[in-house]
Amino acid sequence: MHEEATTAPEVVLTRRSEAETCADPSSVMTLLAETDGCTSYRSTFAKGAAGAPAHFHTRATELFFVISGELQVLVGEEVTVLKAGDFLAVPPHTPHAFAAAPGCEADVIFVFTPGMGRFDYLRLLGRVMRGEADPQEIAASSERYDNHYVDSPVWRAALERAE
Repeated sequence: MHEEATTAPEVVLTRRSEAETCADPSSVMTLLAETDGCTSYRSTFAKGAAGAPAHFHTRATELFFVISGELQVLVGEEVTVLKAGDFLAVPPHTPHAFAAAPGCEADVIFVFTPGMGRFDYLRLLGRVMRGEADPQEIAASSERYDNHYVDSPVWRAALERAE
């Protein structure tokens, strides 16, 4: 009989006072957990702040939980607004995007499962947004961080209406 070796899941405790933060001009990301099981961070978006353009992941489900405010999201070809207390799970290969809803701030917990090393990607995003890194670095890292950008006329139209 063949027995598979199993490893107990890693316990992660991140104290608020010890969590790393990454900031750009319109948001602050608090890095919470980065394990094989999940990657999690909290983002606070200023009013009207851009989040992420249309993209998909091939290996991870992305979970959203809105703590406060409102988050406008694209899922597939549909744009909707998540409000405080709303939860969304986006499976692999599903195009999605997000931004603070027009005229609103948003405070959101993001979780990717299974986890992977995404904190370096979030750090890179912050550097690009602050003008400290070349945006081409993001495109070059799509496979490494399982973040594949796509064109979405629906999302572009939603952002134009918000302006």
